[in-house]
Amino acid sequence: MAAKLSDAYKTINKDNFPPKMEISFSESDGSGRQTLSYERVEWEIDGEKRGLRYGENPDQEAALYRLSAGNLQLGDVVALEAGRPLASAAQLLQSGKHPGKTNLTDADAGLNILRYFADRPCVVIIKHNNPCGVAVGATLFEAYHKAYFADRVAAFGGCVVVNRTLDAETAKRILESYVEVVVAPDYGPGVLELFKTKPNIRVLLIRDIARLETFAGERVIDLKSLIDGGVVAQWSFVPQARRVTDFLPAATVSKGVEYRVKREPTAAELEDLLFGWLVEAGVTSNSVLYVKGGVTVGIGTGEQDRVGVAEIARDKAYRKLADRLAWERFQTPFNALTDKAVQADLENEVKSLRGGIPGSVMVSDAFFPFRDGVDVGLREGVTAVVQPGGSLRDWEVIEAVNEAGAAMVFTGQRSFRH
Repeated sequence: MAAKLSDAYKTINKDNFPPKMEISFSESDGSGRQTLSYERVEWEIDGEKRGLRYGENPDQEAALYRLSAGNLQLGDVVALEAGRPLASAAQLLQSGKHPGKTNLTDADAGLNILRYFADRPCVVIIKHNNPCGVAVGATLFEAYHKAYFADRVAAFGGCVVVNRTLDAETAKRILESYVEVVVAPDYGPGVLELFKTKPNIRVLLIRDIARLETFAGERVIDLKSLIDGGVVAQWSFVPQARRVTDFLPAATVSKGVEYRVKREPTAAELEDLLFGWLVEAGVTSNSVLYVKGGVTVGIGTGEQDRVGVAEIARDKAYRKLADRLAWERFQTPFNALTDKAVQADLENEVKSLRGGIPGSVMVSDAFFPFRDGVDVGLREGVTAVVQPGGSLRDWEVIEAVNEAGAAMVFTGQRSFRH
């Protein structure tokens, strides 16, 4: 009898990668050599040392390496020094199924966003290396509640990353749904006992989350392998606008005429604009986000055209609000409701609320080449926009924002992530 396809995900590949790895940079004559040294990471699991379960798919071997020595300076840019491990130093507290490559990269994607919000409780729920919900709150429980209901459907089987000690109340709420990975800087009394009720959850402890803000602005070498074995090396992305005072006025000159956004953002809008722009650094491009009250309302990722991704983010906001209302009122997903009249009533309510987008801000990782992209959000009630600026038709986008009575700021820097 042929093996079940689902059995492939029980694979534990033998790790044939060597225990040490080195990457060197030097001049063409071999001078000026700078070497980064790495050591393979393993965990003690069921009485034996094990590395990653497998790579992106069960038939791909993979290994996790931790930077152990060396530093790199190219021009004026200096790499993050060895001796400050973060995701690569995760302690595995529980592992019915130990982590694979995607579990670790999802955790790292969450940390990539969390490092900008060390001043308050923040929760990032990651799925396939993209956030499906990000929120800040007065408490961790509040932040998780907001992040989860930003996209309850996508959160299924996701990776939850938090920046405060995970308390029992929040852990119980997390356990009400299915998650693959939980990452925290510490775990409160009784929490690990709660997770033992679902032993297949990977529970990771990364104590340096408490010092995540020290990683904001730091760079590492980002390597991408090509099909022929070639490698593209780049410095990792760092958002220049990390405070509201870093935003630039939305203004341009076209054919000798100056165009400028008439209304300045309010303090609340500025807070959401900054929150959204920093979350944007962890979203796969081409992307557009809607954010309101410190939580993502709709996230559009990886789309080919700017209008399309603005529409995807809008449509997701509508669908996710319908699902949230169905779940809160009937403890049933919207798509599982059998009463078509109830579904129709919810759809009409969501339509009247315009997906919860009114009063939100719109975040774009690249400039809008035409006004049609920003018009998608403005028609839904967006009140402020943040984008890099720099389009030849910035004047057209500024006119659209002014017609809507909205505000807009530029960052002067695009935030692509591929």
